[in-house]
Order: sequence, then C-alpha cells, then structure tokens
Amino acid sequence: MLDNLLCLPSITDFDAERNVESLNQLDVKTSLHATRKLKAAGMMMRMLQLRLLNTVAPAYFFTATAITFVLHLFFFIPTIFQTPGIIIHTSIFLFLMLNALGNYVMTIWYPSETTSESTSQTCTVDCLDAYYLCNDHHFCKLCKKVILKRDHHCFFTGNCIGNNNMRYFIMFCIYTSSTCLYSLVLGVAYLTMEYSLSFENPFTFLTLLPLSTGYFFIGMIPGLQFFLILMLYVWLGIGLVSAGFCCQQILLVARGQTWCQLQQGHLAKSQGMWRANLKDVFGSQWALGLLLPVLTIKTVTNTTKDQKHN
Repeated sequence: MLDNLLCLPSITDFDAERNVESLNQLDVKTSLHATRKLKAAGMMMRMLQLRLLNTVAPAYFFTATAITFVLHLFFFIPTIFQTPGIIIHTSIFLFLMLNALGNYVMTIWYPSETTSESTSQTCTVDCLDAYYLCNDHHFCKLCKKVILKRDHHCFFTGNCIGNNNMRYFIMFCIYTSSTCLYSLVLGVAYLTMEYSLSFENPFTFLTLLPLSTGYFFIGMIPGLQFFLILMLYVWLGIGLVSAGFCCQQILLVARGQTWCQLQQGHLAKSQGMWRANLKDVFGSQWALGLLLPVLTIKTVTNTTKDQKHN
C-alpha cells in the first residue's frame, strides 16, 4: 500500500505540468501575435511600395513624353528630313503623340468606380482585404474604391482599368507602342547620320548599350550620343510592354472577361460572341475611336449599371 502511494504523482508534479502547458500556450500565442505583426508590417511595406510606384510611374511617363517631344521637334525631324518631309513627319509624330496623350487623359477622365450605395455597403472595414466582390465588382486597395468590372490597376495612369475606360486604355497602348516604334526608327536614323553608327549587324543592338556605357565613362563619346542610345532602349522597352498589354486586353475583351477573372480561374469559357464583346467596349463608332480620342459609346451612370447587375 505504501509503495502504491509512493508511485502516485504528487500535487507538485501536477502543478509543474500545468505550468509547462501554460507556458507552451503562452509561447504559441506569442508566436502567433508576432507572426501577425510581421505579416501586417509586410503588407504595410508592400502598400507603401505600391503607392510610391503609383506616384513614380506617371512622373516617369510624362518625363519620357517631354523628352520625346524635344528630341523629335528639335533634333530628329529637322536633321533627317528636308522641308516637305519635315511637315509630313511632324504631322505624323503629333498625330501619334496627341492620340496617345488624349487616350491617356480619357482613361483617367472616365474612371470605372461605382457610386452605388448597395455595393459600397458591402465593402466594410472587415472586407478591405476582399479581392473579388459579387456582381463583377472588385475592391482596389490602392484606389480604396469599388470598381465595376475591374481588370487591373494601371500605375502609369494611377487608377483602375475597368468597364468605362477599357477602350481608352487599349487605344493608349496602341498609340504608345506606335509612337515608340516611330521614335526608335528616327533615333536610329539620327545616330547613323550624326555619329556614323552602323546598325547593319543584327547584333549591334545587343552590344550597343554596354559598349556605349564604357565609352562614355572613359570620355570617348559625347553625353548626347550616350543619352540618345539610352532613349532607344527606353522606347524599345515601353513599346514592347505596351504592345503586349494591347494584345492581352484585346484577347480578354473578345472573350468578355477581365484579368481579375483570369486570376480567379474564370477563363474556362468565353462569355458571349466576340463581336458583341468588342462592340460593348469600343462602341458602334469604333472607326472614329481609332483616329481620335473621343467618346464612342453611350455613357451610362455607375448607379444605373449597378442596378442592372443587381
């Protein structure tokens, strides 16, 4: 009997086990709290980076636009062409550039945000992290607004691309890529005439930037030549990105879908006929919209759209 009593755990042993369990639970809670803090700090840093990009990207676009204007009107066109050609190529350049800027302004001027109270009420503080809402409405963390049929957030325009401004965004991409291609051709011609650079070798463009960088820092080429070579690569990069965006958006519009739906895995089946989908975005007067940045579809108020969806 005495041996059995000695084998039983004492009250002190039970207290020690409870203390160990309490410490373990405290450690788990502390680690969870620390993980949540780190996650919140990471999200905050990411939002700060996105907001900084949302400010820097438009400034970069306007800076590149101003530089392109100056180079064409004061360097490329007067040097390469004679009097009749100067007028023709100046008109072509202004047509491309003004259409790109006009559609850029229209993309900002006609946002796709919704003002419906029924939709805004669903976006409370608890669902600020919600990415997809019902009835084709999406909440953008950067804009802090509910967007009707949101496709993506464009950092160069600083707003979301959706149901209202998709047509202008596509035309902006088309004319931006065309302007960059035109600038690339004239830039190559100017460098060939002024600095006797040869682009006959297909590998010239691959080695031009690294070689020019080294020549510039050792003083073998002037600063203007090095700057023009940098601008060639800037135009090439912007042109390729704009062309890629344009092809992607036209494909999605023809299918009646958006990039948000693609990320959600909703690309299994096209919605409607492609002609009707394109007409819904570009309007019946789409030919006029190809030449001028004008309104080609009937503007419907956001509240009316929301009532139709609901």
